[in-house]
Amino acid sequence: MPSNKSVCDAPITQFINCRILRDHRLQREDMWVREGRILDPEKLFFDEQGYADKRVDCEGSIIAPGFIDVQINGGYGVDFSQPSEDVTGGVSFVAKKILEHGVTSFCPTLVTSPPAVYHKVLPQVKVHSGGRHGAGVLGVHLEGPFISLEKKGAHPEQYLRTFQSGGIKDLLEVYGSLDNVAMVTLAPELAGSQSVVRELSQRGITVSLGHSVANLSQAEEAVEHGATFITHLFNAMLPFHHRDPGIVGLLTSDRVPAGRTVYYGMIADGIHTNPAALRIAHRAHPSGLVLVTDAITAMGLPPGRHTLGQQVIEIQGLHAYVAGTTTLCGSIATMDMCVRHFKQASGEFVPVVFLFR
Repeated sequence: MPSNKSVCDAPITQFINCRILRDHRLQREDMWVREGRILDPEKLFFDEQGYADKRVDCEGSIIAPGFIDVQINGGYGVDFSQPSEDVTGGVSFVAKKILEHGVTSFCPTLVTSPPAVYHKVLPQVKVHSGGRHGAGVLGVHLEGPFISLEKKGAHPEQYLRTFQSGGIKDLLEVYGSLDNVAMVTLAPELAGSQSVVRELSQRGITVSLGHSVANLSQAEEAVEHGATFITHLFNAMLPFHHRDPGIVGLLTSDRVPAGRTVYYGMIADGIHTNPAALRIAHRAHPSGLVLVTDAITAMGLPPGRHTLGQQVIEIQGLHAYVAGTTTLCGSIATMDMCVRHFKQASGEFVPVVFLFR
């Protein structure tokens, strides 16, 4: 029977004995939901005179917004940078699995690859909403190939590119299309990069700075042209130096345009970033923190050899290396693991930062 036919025929669900994230704190309150929307209980009781059709006892569990992972290379045997015969199916499989770890939307991430890979994979990854079938896809994150040779990390050197044709034309030649692309990671010190930053920003694509030897001035110039994100802070960039803090300096820069926030991804897996570094970044710029997994094919699988794009990787314990080296290449951590580690390292409970509105 409808709760209030004069307002809406849809049933109302009341979640009881739960903890709700409100004003950056966990508070014990009931939550009322109708058609997927949270209701204001005062309006429900006094204006609609409504009541609950169904009650769910949460037994003290937390109800919070779903996690967003803007850098995930694959998982459970699926490598987003591999042009399989069923790319769409692979993305859907990972979307279903990460839902179990609280992720309700994500950006499938492709690492530096030859153009043929982008041309085959990108047309098969579409933006769509999430649900019980799996997490939603916000768009693709293209990490490379327009990055620094010196800070390539696990990216294959032979496929790195520079902006030879003067900007956006280079991206279209490599990627084929920018449809369904949400984010592009590039090195802002590359010649011609600033026009690319400006063009991508005008198209509504988030520009992230990473895998770079840029100094602070070059990073600030990129932000002034529209860049708003930093890819896995501290990793694959110049280390902080008191005379030129490099990209890290953006966290406290006074050249960030008014009204704009520079966000930064952090891999809080206990391996990529020391707990002290996590605390330094968060205390310097708490509103910009975005936890990412940077998870690879091996997430959810036993130790052994797997792939990351064109590279063979080896899992040793909780570490993922380019096979035969000591170069880290992504993580095998799930997002809930990263949240727990960050909370333990920082002593803070940090709500999810929403990048895509």
